[in-house]
Amino acid sequence: MTDPLQWVRYHWPRLMSGAGRNDGERFYDYSSLLVCGKKPPETPKLAGKHRVVIPRAQCFKEEYEKICGTYMNNRIRTTKYTLLNFVPRNLFEQFHRAANLYFLFLVVLNWVPLVEAFQKEITMLPLVVVLTIIAIKDGLEDYRKYKIDKQINNLITKVYSRKDRKYIERCWKDVTVGDFIRLSCNEIIPADIVLLFSTDPDGICHIETSGLDGESNLKQREVVRGYAEQDSEVDPEKFSSRIECESPNNDLNRFRGFLEHPSKERIGLSKENLLLRGCTIRNTEAVVGIVVYAGHETKAMLNNSGPRYKRSKLERRANTDILWCVLLLISMCFAGALGHGIWLSSYEPVPFFNMPEPDGHYLSPALAGFYMFWTMIILLQVLIPISLYVSIEIVKLGQIYFIQSDIDFYNEKMDSTIQCRALNIAEDLGQIQYLFSDKTGTLTENKMVFRRCSIAGFDYCHEENAKRLESYQEVSSEDEDLTDTPSGSLSNMTKQKAHSCRTVNNGPLESKSLNHLAGSCFALGGGDGTTDGSLSRQAAFSSPIETDVVPDTGLLAKFSQITPQLFTLPDETDQDLSAETLYIIDFFLALAICNTVVVSSPNQPRQRLRLSSLGRLPIASLEEIKNLFQRLSVRRSSFPSLCSGKEPSSGGPNAFVSRISLFNRSKLAPPTEEDASQLSDWAQGPSKTTCLQGQEESEATAGSASGSLDSPLGQTLASDLHYEAESPDEAALVYAARAYQCTLQSRTPDQVMVDLAALGPLTFQLLHILPFDSVRKRMSVVVRHPLSNQVVVYTKGADSVIMELLSLASSDGETVEKQQKIIREKTQRHLDDYARKGLRTLCIAKKVMSDTEYAEWLKNHFLAETSIDNREQLLLESAMRLENKLTLLGATGIEDRLQEGVPETIEALQKAGIKIWMLTGDKQETAVNIAYACKLLEQDDKIFILNTQNKEACEMLMNKILEELKKGVPIPQLRAGLIITGKTLEFALQDSLQSQFLEVTGMCQAVVCCRATPLQKSEVVKLVRNQLKVMTLAIGDGANDVSMIQVADIGVGISGQEGMQAVMASDFAVSQFKHLTKLLLVHGHWCYTRLSNMILYFFYKNVAYVNLLFWYQFFCGFSGTSMSDYWVLIFFNLLFTSVPPVIYGILEKDVSAGTLMQLPELYKSGQKSEAYLPFTFWITLLDAFYQSLVCFFVPYYTYQGSDIDIFMFGNPLNTAALFIILLHLVIESKTLTWIHMLVIGGSILLYFFFALVFGAMCVTCNPPSNPYWIMEEHMMDPVFYLVCVITTCVALLPRFIYRVLQGSLFPSLILRAKHLDKLTLEERNEALKKWKEARRMTVVHSGATDTKKLGRGRNSGSSCDFSMTAASFWTKQRDSPVFKATSDINNASGMGMKVVPSSEHPLRNSTQK
Repeated sequence: MTDPLQWVRYHWPRLMSGAGRNDGERFYDYSSLLVCGKKPPETPKLAGKHRVVIPRAQCFKEEYEKICGTYMNNRIRTTKYTLLNFVPRNLFEQFHRAANLYFLFLVVLNWVPLVEAFQKEITMLPLVVVLTIIAIKDGLEDYRKYKIDKQINNLITKVYSRKDRKYIERCWKDVTVGDFIRLSCNEIIPADIVLLFSTDPDGICHIETSGLDGESNLKQREVVRGYAEQDSEVDPEKFSSRIECESPNNDLNRFRGFLEHPSKERIGLSKENLLLRGCTIRNTEAVVGIVVYAGHETKAMLNNSGPRYKRSKLERRANTDILWCVLLLISMCFAGALGHGIWLSSYEPVPFFNMPEPDGHYLSPALAGFYMFWTMIILLQVLIPISLYVSIEIVKLGQIYFIQSDIDFYNEKMDSTIQCRALNIAEDLGQIQYLFSDKTGTLTENKMVFRRCSIAGFDYCHEENAKRLESYQEVSSEDEDLTDTPSGSLSNMTKQKAHSCRTVNNGPLESKSLNHLAGSCFALGGGDGTTDGSLSRQAAFSSPIETDVVPDTGLLAKFSQITPQLFTLPDETDQDLSAETLYIIDFFLALAICNTVVVSSPNQPRQRLRLSSLGRLPIASLEEIKNLFQRLSVRRSSFPSLCSGKEPSSGGPNAFVSRISLFNRSKLAPPTEEDASQLSDWAQGPSKTTCLQGQEESEATAGSASGSLDSPLGQTLASDLHYEAESPDEAALVYAARAYQCTLQSRTPDQVMVDLAALGPLTFQLLHILPFDSVRKRMSVVVRHPLSNQVVVYTKGADSVIMELLSLASSDGETVEKQQKIIREKTQRHLDDYARKGLRTLCIAKKVMSDTEYAEWLKNHFLAETSIDNREQLLLESAMRLENKLTLLGATGIEDRLQEGVPETIEALQKAGIKIWMLTGDKQETAVNIAYACKLLEQDDKIFILNTQNKEACEMLMNKILEELKKGVPIPQLRAGLIITGKTLEFALQDSLQSQFLEVTGMCQAVVCCRATPLQKSEVVKLVRNQLKVMTLAIGDGANDVSMIQVADIGVGISGQEGMQAVMASDFAVSQFKHLTKLLLVHGHWCYTRLSNMILYFFYKNVAYVNLLFWYQFFCGFSGTSMSDYWVLIFFNLLFTSVPPVIYGILEKDVSAGTLMQLPELYKSGQKSEAYLPFTFWITLLDAFYQSLVCFFVPYYTYQGSDIDIFMFGNPLNTAALFIILLHLVIESKTLTWIHMLVIGGSILLYFFFALVFGAMCVTCNPPSNPYWIMEEHMMDPVFYLVCVITTCVALLPRFIYRVLQGSLFPSLILRAKHLDKLTLEERNEALKKWKEARRMTVVHSGATDTKKLGRGRNSGSSCDFSMTAASFWTKQRDSPVFKATSDINNASGMGMKVVPSSEHPLRNSTQK
């Protein structure tokens, strides 16, 4: 140990003082490794320096005001407006919309006297109304945010006052950087603080991050190194250190900095020392910390980007058509200007009505025509529907309201319903063509149930546990509260819930802040903090179906042989039995301690269990057990390897991130001259001392701590323990170990205690935790074994990586090596069998290190841990140096059952024409089995498996698949599915192969991407969306799905077991996958159809009405004169005809919900955009032109030659136009309710009421026009009624006849389905059966016809032929168990492909749950 000591003595002062760096060199490097698949966080802008935090104390008063005084305080403001800037800022934002700018331009133009068409005030009215409505909506929304901000800012916390020299109550808004904060249990953290003190004896603080990421499970945070050992609370007046950290940034998983003492000694800080704003203190009585980020500089606020905005496909299409309307308007205005110039030119002398200019000159016809162009722009402005945008927003809000009010989306078990987080893309739900889905937690429940395990090559199928799961009926929460349901474990454990921690009712911990928080909407606990049943929280992953594990009888029999006498057997013939038993012991020890599970108790949630490690072990056998462990651990240290493939099933990229600080505090403390000489003794003997102390304690308490599990102490430590896991896989393995009496008792930063059957409680010294990451795909813990006193590494992870890390040779001879080879081969077969049954597999391994090996690794790891540049990369390399030459202990199979209704949902979506891709990180066999179970793949599908190791092989194989698929293209009933691995997907996503890949997948009904990384998921979605120009939807439930969700046109998050990251990044959030059926097929179809027809109707009514003014110009010399009063023109579109289309857009139902659910093929109309095609748009405009011609010329010829004035002529036009436009909506409506009729009738009555009142009272409202008594005279004239009736009938007759013929002679699928809704229940069911049978027969008949066209030379067994053709390219390597299990054909270059014909798929007969 001399070399390590010299190395530490030399490097430690240089590392702490920063020697060896240039003065200009930055202390931190922000080019850290990104978690795969997550969107890279924005790089913090450092402005050339880091943040320096000075404590707010008397001794630092001047320096504090100079440095920390410039930082942002803790007041937050999420509002956009204030009372002073509301009007100017809101107008500024609204005029960013092009339509508003256009109408503002018309208002300004109307103020020019030469081109004035209306009164100046009248032209302003439509724009003012629209701007006012939007401003009121924005103001109300901003006021709601203001009230929430005010409530949060006025929350109470305890802040140290240097004036009063004690902690006083202050509002959150008054907290500043450098303040010392004291928090009690159940309090919410007001700012980002560095933890300096915790009442926990181990310096641990438990927090709940549900306010930040939605995860309810507890997470650990640690006191800064050097402060945890203090017996008393940190004194702010004596705190003389300063903190330097990175500038504020939005990366929740990173915090870098150091705390510098006056002696220039530096202590590194990580995210384990940081308490984030919005989290809640749990299971810790009190903590103290110093604020480093406050207010909008906290990580929580930097991650609050506000609501997401996306522009829907329909809205983009409407914008394009508005441009066509602009061109139409310009054309009409140009025609008016040209006509006006020609009309003036026809008068040779100057006409009497042409008034001269002030200088006496007359305008030339050309100049007059130019001015008339702008006058016509003002006159015909209604052609551009200004109210369309406001109406669209109102309709979308109404649609969202009805979606969220749908009772079918309510999940009673989770007490949640659908969340619509994006309010402006609801219509896109009706046009989805590709759906990309995660597997775990999305298609499955993410309730991990321990099903099977393999130990030392023996498979334990747990048949009793399987039977329990088949007949399991999960009890309700009320029953669980009243009764204790017996567990399947040996100790008959009961389900427990986490309770709030105790409150200290004396001293400074009594505060009003806790009571205030309890009364607010942000408090998650009770005000008094007592352990009341009402305050209990149901922990994540702790449902009875997960916790109750029935042991396997065979394994239980072997497990019962673990007795102290086993280790004293002298007979060598029993060594094999002893070795197998030790495999079992190590296997379950790994399950129990290789995790980050937090252990608590309902009575004392954070007790530190300091029992003797051998308290109940007979002392006589202590030395024998230690000697046997030392002897057998060396024999099991090295074995050959075998490669396989499996994606991690133990959580996502953040599953084990709760212990980023891989180094124990005691080992990171700087060695001094006095204790440096003891480093060698520490590396070799601390556990030995612990064991001796445990022996002394056990001698003193031998009578009270016997080996019986039925003792009161045993019951307390087993039945009452509660586990807080960060992933369902961790929880499942810990509960499985507990079922075999290998119970995780307690966990501290320094040690882990496990109660192991007859051996009693064993205390392992916890040296390091190497957390899971997406690169290594495994997790390891380094412990010192209490019996052998050796350093042991327990590792669990994906079989694809663990198998490659097994030892290649053994020093004990060929016997052990051969034995281990047999174990690996058997384990691999078991893994393949588990995968084929749809189980998630995991490998368990260990490694025993000598003190010399550990000291050498520790030296390099110490350098990596204390480095500044490339810290993550160095830690990764250090972990990979440790995790090699492993000994395989066994494997586990965990079942993740399908969610309710998933097969039916996928079947319905596929019938709707949606292509579904399953993107998962699981291994191929598991993914394929789940795909068959959920009906993503059918038994009769032709399956192509694309698995290659290089780009050339990938290209060759895709060409072969394309050839095979093109042969079967004419057969519509032929379904093909593609299965592609992550390695091959990497090649397929390259630019040169993208087109081939998309062509192959385009001819497949389903695609399964297995072993896909989160980044690959997002790249696949982006490729399909951008290249194929299709509408995509991505759905997932975990943090690894966030990138995929954000890239898709619509992102759907599932609020499941893995927190709320996916929900917070999504546009819509549901609780179960089956809700997609109604969301897409019903609400998506309705939203798209409603909005499409409403937008077309707006174009129609504006064009139809504005053309009346245009036709009149032919009879007034194109002078820009209107035949109606200006107020009537403005109110016609603003009031009289604006509400009915809005009601139509909210309430219209072309087909009932039940019919849409039973006939998914109706959804295809939205995919094809049948309701809003370019052809439909132009047909609508032509119909509007026709109706305007009828509406103008019928009254014109009726009153031709009469003596009526201009307004008397215009009144029948307006009245007939109103009836035509409203009855046109009635013809187009498929559903007419009393609300429709009320609104339409109200619009007509409002028009006549306004016309009568306006004509009776406004004699000189708009001089020189005079609308006096016009409507009154017409209502007494029978010709007026006759004109209105004839005009309306003639105008609507073509559209009415077309709709009648369409419904009777050539009805669409929608119209046929609408007819079903009119039948009785029995008739409807019978008609649906005939419908489905007719559709099926149509497909079969067309398939048979196309098959005959293929010719006689076609071989029906083409898939088998293709396999033989492909076999000529590849060498046969079928001896490996992997290839035997998958039946793939592989070549030397790594290309593998399998075509499964018809019903010969190997997974066809596998058991499905």
